[in-house]
Amino acid sequence: MRILKARGWGAVAGGILSLLLSGTAFASQPVLNAYTIWSERYANEIFTAFTKDTGIKVNWMRFSSGELQARLEAEKENPQVDVVFGNLAEAFVSGIPKGLFEPYRPAGSEAIPARFKDPRGYWTGVALDPICFMFNSQFLKDRGLKPPSSWQDLLDPAYRGKLQMADARTSGTAMYRILSLIQAMGENEAFAYQKKLNASVQVYTKSGAGGALPIARGQAAGGIFFLVDALEVQQTGYDVTISYPREGVVAGIEAMALVKGARQPELAKKFLDWASTGRMQRLYETSRINLIPSNPKVKVTNPGLDLSKVKILPLDLEWAGKNRERLVERWVNEVL
Repeated sequence: MRILKARGWGAVAGGILSLLLSGTAFASQPVLNAYTIWSERYANEIFTAFTKDTGIKVNWMRFSSGELQARLEAEKENPQVDVVFGNLAEAFVSGIPKGLFEPYRPAGSEAIPARFKDPRGYWTGVALDPICFMFNSQFLKDRGLKPPSSWQDLLDPAYRGKLQMADARTSGTAMYRILSLIQAMGENEAFAYQKKLNASVQVYTKSGAGGALPIARGQAAGGIFFLVDALEVQQTGYDVTISYPREGVVAGIEAMALVKGARQPELAKKFLDWASTGRMQRLYETSRINLIPSNPKVKVTNPGLDLSKVKILPLDLEWAGKNRERLVERWVNEVL
Protein backbone atom coordinates (compact mmCIF):
# COMPACT_ATOMS: atom_id res chain seq x y z
CA MET A 1 0.00 0.00 0.00
CA ARG A 2 1.49 3.37 -0.96
CA ILE A 3 0.56 6.64 0.72
CA LEU A 4 -0.07 9.58 -1.61
CA LYS A 5 1.43 12.86 -0.49
CA ALA A 6 -0.68 15.84 -1.52
CA ARG A 7 1.11 18.72 -3.22
CA GLY A 8 1.66 21.48 -0.72
CA TRP A 9 2.09 24.55 -2.93
CA GLY A 10 -1.58 25.00 -3.80
CA ALA A 11 -2.61 24.31 -0.23
CA VAL A 12 -0.69 27.28 1.17
CA ALA A 13 -0.74 29.66 -1.79
CA GLY A 14 -3.47 31.86 -0.32
CA GLY A 15 -1.64 32.19 2.95
CA ILE A 16 1.74 32.91 1.34
CA LEU A 17 0.26 35.59 -0.90
CA SER A 18 -1.43 37.18 2.08
CA LEU A 19 1.84 37.12 4.03
CA LEU A 20 3.67 38.88 1.20
CA LEU A 21 0.98 41.54 0.99
CA SER A 22 0.93 42.09 4.72
CA GLY A 23 4.65 42.76 4.70
CA THR A 24 4.28 45.67 2.27
CA ALA A 25 1.11 47.66 1.76
CA PHE A 26 -0.54 46.58 5.00
CA ALA A 27 2.48 46.56 7.32
CA SER A 28 1.10 49.39 9.44
CA GLN A 29 -2.23 47.66 10.05
CA PRO A 30 -2.93 44.95 12.61
CA VAL A 31 -3.18 41.51 11.01
CA LEU A 32 -5.07 38.42 12.13
CA ASN A 33 -3.24 35.10 11.69
CA ALA A 34 -5.32 31.97 11.14
CA TYR A 35 -5.13 28.27 10.33
CA THR A 36 -7.95 26.48 8.53
CA ILE A 37 -8.73 23.09 7.01
CA TRP A 38 -11.15 24.58 4.48
CA SER A 39 -10.24 24.53 0.81
CA GLU A 40 -8.42 27.52 -0.64
CA ARG A 41 -11.55 28.75 -2.41
CA TYR A 42 -13.79 28.45 0.64
CA ALA A 43 -11.27 29.99 3.03
CA ASN A 44 -10.57 32.86 0.66
CA GLU A 45 -14.29 33.66 0.42
CA ILE A 46 -14.64 33.80 4.21
CA PHE A 47 -11.49 35.74 5.05
CA THR A 48 -11.96 38.19 2.17
CA ALA A 49 -15.52 38.93 3.36
CA PHE A 50 -14.24 39.49 6.92
CA THR A 51 -11.63 41.94 5.65
CA LYS A 52 -14.24 43.73 3.54
CA ASP A 53 -16.58 44.07 6.52
CA THR A 54 -14.00 45.04 9.14
CA GLY A 55 -10.86 46.29 7.37
CA ILE A 56 -8.81 43.66 9.26
CA LYS A 57 -6.36 41.76 7.04
CA VAL A 58 -5.92 38.02 7.49
CA ASN A 59 -2.81 35.90 6.98
CA TRP A 60 -3.99 32.32 6.66
CA MET A 61 -2.62 28.89 5.88
CA ARG A 62 -4.49 25.72 5.03
CA PHE A 63 -3.64 22.24 6.31
CA SER A 64 -5.42 18.92 6.69
CA SER A 65 -6.96 18.40 10.12
CA GLY A 66 -4.23 16.19 11.54
CA GLU A 67 -1.45 18.42 10.23
CA LEU A 68 -3.09 21.50 11.68
CA GLN A 69 -3.42 19.87 15.09
CA ALA A 70 0.20 18.71 15.05
CA ARG A 71 1.33 22.21 14.12
CA LEU A 72 -0.61 23.76 17.02
CA GLU A 73 0.97 21.30 19.44
CA ALA A 74 4.46 22.01 18.11
CA GLU A 75 3.89 25.77 18.40
CA LYS A 76 2.20 25.66 21.80
CA GLU A 77 4.94 27.63 23.60
CA ASN A 78 5.13 30.19 20.80
CA PRO A 79 1.77 30.32 18.96
CA GLN A 80 1.98 31.48 15.36
CA VAL A 81 -1.73 32.08 14.85
CA ASP A 82 -4.58 33.71 16.73
CA VAL A 83 -7.52 31.64 15.59
CA VAL A 84 -8.35 28.25 14.09
CA PHE A 85 -11.29 28.32 11.71
CA GLY A 86 -13.11 25.31 10.28
CA ASN A 87 -11.42 22.37 11.97
CA LEU A 88 -13.55 19.49 13.21
CA ALA A 89 -15.07 19.67 16.68
CA GLU A 90 -13.47 16.48 17.95
CA ALA A 91 -10.04 17.96 17.11
CA PHE A 92 -10.82 20.92 19.36
CA VAL A 93 -12.01 18.55 22.09
CA SER A 94 -8.72 16.66 21.76
CA GLY A 95 -6.74 19.90 21.98
CA ILE A 96 -8.43 21.39 25.04
CA PRO A 97 -6.62 19.25 27.68
CA LYS A 98 -3.35 19.95 25.83
CA GLY A 99 -3.82 23.66 26.45
CA LEU A 100 -4.15 24.67 22.81
CA PHE A 101 -7.28 26.83 23.10
CA GLU A 102 -8.72 29.63 25.19
CA PRO A 103 -12.43 29.73 26.07
CA TYR A 104 -14.42 32.51 24.40
CA ARG A 105 -18.15 32.74 23.69
CA PRO A 106 -18.54 34.86 20.55
CA ALA A 107 -21.16 37.58 20.45
CA GLY A 108 -23.90 36.35 18.12
CA SER A 109 -23.35 32.68 18.87
CA GLU A 110 -26.55 32.63 20.96
CA ALA A 111 -28.46 31.66 17.80
CA ILE A 112 -26.33 28.54 17.35
CA PRO A 113 -27.86 25.49 19.13
CA ALA A 114 -26.05 24.20 22.21
CA ARG A 115 -25.24 20.85 20.56
CA PHE A 116 -22.98 22.72 18.12
CA LYS A 117 -20.95 24.51 20.83
CA ASP A 118 -18.63 23.58 23.66
CA PRO A 119 -20.48 24.18 26.95
CA ARG A 120 -17.37 25.85 28.39
CA GLY A 121 -16.94 28.12 25.38
CA TYR A 122 -13.79 26.54 23.94
CA TRP A 123 -15.19 26.10 20.41
CA THR A 124 -18.19 27.19 18.37
CA GLY A 125 -19.61 25.20 15.45
CA VAL A 126 -20.22 27.06 12.19
CA ALA A 127 -21.29 24.25 9.85
CA LEU A 128 -22.28 20.59 9.49
CA ASP A 129 -20.80 18.18 6.96
CA PRO A 130 -21.77 14.47 6.71
CA ILE A 131 -19.70 11.60 5.40
CA CYS A 132 -20.85 10.16 2.05
CA PHE A 133 -19.86 7.86 -0.81
CA MET A 134 -18.73 9.39 -4.11
CA PHE A 135 -18.32 7.22 -7.20
CA ASN A 136 -17.48 7.77 -10.84
CA SER A 137 -20.84 7.42 -12.60
CA GLN A 138 -19.38 5.95 -15.79
CA PHE A 139 -17.55 3.27 -13.79
CA LEU A 140 -20.85 2.21 -12.24
CA LYS A 141 -22.71 2.26 -15.58
CA ASP A 142 -20.05 0.27 -17.45
CA ARG A 143 -20.24 -2.52 -14.88
CA GLY A 144 -23.98 -2.44 -14.28
CA LEU A 145 -23.51 -1.46 -10.65
CA LYS A 146 -25.92 0.54 -8.55
CA PRO A 147 -24.56 3.33 -6.35
CA PRO A 148 -23.48 1.75 -3.05
CA SER A 149 -26.16 1.98 -0.38
CA SER A 150 -24.48 0.01 2.40
CA TRP A 151 -21.04 -0.11 3.94
CA GLN A 152 -20.94 -3.75 2.88
CA ASP A 153 -21.34 -2.77 -0.78
CA LEU A 154 -17.80 -1.38 -0.77
CA LEU A 155 -16.47 -4.93 -0.28
CA ASP A 156 -17.77 -5.93 -3.73
CA PRO A 157 -14.88 -7.50 -5.73
CA ALA A 158 -15.65 -5.01 -8.53
CA TYR A 159 -14.02 -2.32 -6.36
CA ARG A 160 -10.91 -4.28 -5.41
CA GLY A 161 -7.88 -2.00 -5.72
CA LYS A 162 -10.03 0.80 -7.14
CA LEU A 163 -11.01 2.95 -4.13
CA GLN A 164 -9.29 6.06 -2.81
CA MET A 165 -9.82 7.53 0.64
CA ALA A 166 -8.00 9.58 3.24
CA ASP A 167 -5.20 8.60 5.61
CA ALA A 168 -6.29 8.73 9.26
CA ARG A 169 -2.87 10.01 10.35
CA THR A 170 -3.39 13.32 8.57
CA SER A 171 -7.05 13.71 7.65
CA GLY A 172 -10.17 14.62 9.58
CA THR A 173 -12.23 13.03 6.82
CA ALA A 174 -10.62 9.70 7.63
CA MET A 175 -11.34 10.13 11.33
CA TYR A 176 -15.02 10.72 10.60
CA ARG A 177 -15.04 7.70 8.30
CA ILE A 178 -13.79 5.65 11.26
CA LEU A 179 -16.26 7.28 13.65
CA SER A 180 -19.12 6.59 11.22
CA LEU A 181 -18.17 2.93 11.08
CA ILE A 182 -17.87 2.70 14.87
CA GLN A 183 -21.28 4.26 15.35
CA ALA A 184 -22.82 2.00 12.70
CA MET A 185 -21.17 -1.29 13.72
CA GLY A 186 -19.35 -1.01 17.03
CA GLU A 187 -15.61 -0.46 17.40
CA ASN A 188 -14.24 -3.98 16.99
CA GLU A 189 -16.52 -4.74 14.05
CA ALA A 190 -15.56 -1.42 12.45
CA PHE A 191 -11.85 -2.27 12.52
CA ALA A 192 -12.46 -5.80 11.25
CA TYR A 193 -14.43 -4.26 8.38
CA GLN A 194 -11.70 -1.76 7.58
CA LYS A 195 -9.13 -4.54 7.40
CA LYS A 196 -11.27 -6.20 4.72
CA LEU A 197 -11.85 -2.88 2.96
CA ASN A 198 -8.11 -2.23 2.81
CA ALA A 199 -7.82 -4.73 -0.06
CA SER A 200 -10.04 -2.46 -2.16
CA VAL A 201 -8.05 0.71 -1.43
CA GLN A 202 -5.80 1.87 -4.23
CA VAL A 203 -4.24 4.66 -2.17
CA TYR A 204 -4.76 6.53 1.09
CA THR A 205 -4.44 10.26 0.42
CA LYS A 206 -2.91 12.86 2.71
CA SER A 207 -5.94 15.14 2.58
CA GLY A 208 -9.61 14.29 2.76
CA ALA A 209 -10.32 15.50 -0.76
CA GLY A 210 -7.14 14.06 -2.24
CA GLY A 211 -8.93 11.23 -4.05
CA ALA A 212 -11.77 13.35 -5.41
CA LEU A 213 -10.26 14.36 -8.76
CA PRO A 214 -8.78 10.92 -9.56
CA ILE A 215 -12.26 9.47 -9.07
CA ALA A 216 -13.88 12.24 -11.11
CA ARG A 217 -11.42 11.58 -13.96
CA GLY A 218 -11.93 7.83 -13.92
CA GLN A 219 -8.54 6.93 -12.43
CA ALA A 220 -10.33 5.32 -9.48
CA ALA A 221 -13.84 3.99 -8.94
CA GLY A 222 -14.92 5.80 -5.80
CA GLY A 223 -14.31 6.55 -2.17
CA ILE A 224 -15.54 8.00 1.12
CA PHE A 225 -15.59 11.76 1.53
CA PHE A 226 -17.18 14.64 3.32
CA LEU A 227 -20.21 15.84 1.39
CA VAL A 228 -18.66 19.28 0.92
CA ASP A 229 -15.90 17.81 -1.26
CA ALA A 230 -18.19 15.50 -3.22
CA LEU A 231 -20.57 18.34 -4.09
CA GLU A 232 -17.66 20.55 -5.13
CA VAL A 233 -16.56 17.92 -7.66
CA GLN A 234 -20.12 17.53 -8.91
CA GLN A 235 -20.58 21.29 -9.29
CA THR A 236 -17.32 21.53 -11.21
CA GLY A 237 -19.00 19.45 -13.92
CA TYR A 238 -17.71 15.94 -13.31
CA ASP A 239 -20.16 13.04 -13.55
CA VAL A 240 -20.00 11.57 -10.08
CA THR A 241 -22.71 9.92 -8.01
CA ILE A 242 -23.20 10.69 -4.32
CA SER A 243 -24.89 8.16 -2.05
CA TYR A 244 -25.08 7.14 1.61
CA PRO A 245 -24.99 3.85 3.52
CA ARG A 246 -28.36 2.89 4.98
CA GLU A 247 -26.61 1.95 8.25
CA GLY A 248 -25.85 5.64 8.70
CA VAL A 249 -23.01 8.14 8.85
CA VAL A 250 -21.68 10.74 11.24
CA ALA A 251 -21.83 14.44 10.38
CA GLY A 252 -18.80 16.51 11.28
CA ILE A 253 -19.20 19.82 13.08
CA GLU A 254 -16.86 22.38 11.52
CA ALA A 255 -15.86 24.75 14.30
CA MET A 256 -13.59 27.62 15.32
CA ALA A 257 -11.67 28.66 18.42
CA LEU A 258 -9.34 31.20 19.99
CA VAL A 259 -5.75 29.93 20.22
CA LYS A 260 -4.27 30.09 23.71
CA GLY A 261 -1.51 32.68 23.86
CA ALA A 262 -2.67 34.39 20.67
CA ARG A 263 -0.64 37.49 19.82
CA GLN A 264 -3.73 39.34 18.61
CA PRO A 265 -6.53 38.06 20.90
CA GLU A 266 -8.76 41.08 20.32
CA LEU A 267 -8.61 40.64 16.55
CA ALA A 268 -9.31 36.95 17.02
CA LYS A 269 -12.40 37.74 19.10
CA LYS A 270 -13.63 40.18 16.45
CA PHE A 271 -13.31 37.45 13.86
CA LEU A 272 -15.06 34.87 16.05
CA ASP A 273 -17.88 37.35 16.71
CA TRP A 274 -18.22 38.08 12.99
CA ALA A 275 -18.07 34.39 12.04
CA SER A 276 -20.91 33.57 14.47
CA THR A 277 -23.35 35.80 12.62
CA GLY A 278 -25.94 34.86 10.05
CA ARG A 279 -24.08 37.18 7.68
CA MET A 280 -21.09 34.80 7.60
CA GLN A 281 -23.14 31.62 7.25
CA ARG A 282 -25.20 33.11 4.43
CA LEU A 283 -21.95 33.20 2.46
CA TYR A 284 -22.25 29.42 2.11
CA GLU A 285 -25.19 29.89 -0.24
CA THR A 286 -23.95 32.92 -2.17
CA SER A 287 -20.41 31.58 -2.56
CA ARG A 288 -21.37 27.94 -3.28
CA ILE A 289 -19.74 26.68 -0.09
CA ASN A 290 -21.39 23.29 0.27
CA LEU A 291 -21.85 23.20 4.01
CA ILE A 292 -24.95 23.13 6.18
CA PRO A 293 -25.18 26.21 8.44
CA SER A 294 -25.16 25.61 12.20
CA ASN A 295 -27.43 28.63 12.60
CA PRO A 296 -30.99 27.35 12.04
CA LYS A 297 -32.09 30.81 10.88
CA VAL A 298 -29.87 30.52 7.80
CA LYS A 299 -31.72 28.49 5.18
CA VAL A 300 -30.25 26.51 2.28
CA THR A 301 -31.81 25.82 -1.13
CA ASN A 302 -29.26 23.40 -2.58
CA PRO A 303 -31.03 19.99 -2.80
CA GLY A 304 -27.67 18.28 -2.39
CA LEU A 305 -27.65 19.52 1.21
CA ASP A 306 -31.04 17.99 2.02
CA LEU A 307 -30.31 15.29 4.59
CA SER A 308 -33.94 14.39 5.32
CA LYS A 309 -33.42 10.88 3.87
CA VAL A 310 -29.95 10.34 5.30
CA LYS A 311 -29.48 8.44 8.55
CA ILE A 312 -27.27 10.69 10.69
CA LEU A 313 -25.78 8.80 13.62
CA PRO A 314 -25.24 10.42 17.03
CA LEU A 315 -21.68 11.11 18.10
CA ASP A 316 -20.28 11.71 21.57
CA LEU A 317 -17.74 14.42 20.79
CA GLU A 318 -16.06 14.15 24.18
CA TRP A 319 -15.45 10.44 23.60
CA ALA A 320 -14.30 11.06 20.03
CA GLY A 321 -11.88 13.78 21.09
CA LYS A 322 -10.39 11.76 23.94
CA ASN A 323 -10.01 8.64 21.78
CA ARG A 324 -8.80 10.37 18.61
CA GLU A 325 -5.13 9.43 18.91
CA ARG A 326 -5.90 5.90 20.08
CA LEU A 327 -8.20 5.27 17.11
CA VAL A 328 -5.60 6.52 14.65
CA GLU A 329 -2.96 4.28 16.23
CA ARG A 330 -5.31 1.31 16.07
CA TRP A 331 -6.03 2.04 12.40
CA VAL A 332 -2.32 2.08 11.60
CA ASN A 333 -1.64 -1.12 13.52
CA GLU A 334 -4.64 -3.16 12.41
CA VAL A 335 -5.65 -1.86 8.98
CA LEU A 336 -2.54 -0.78 7.07
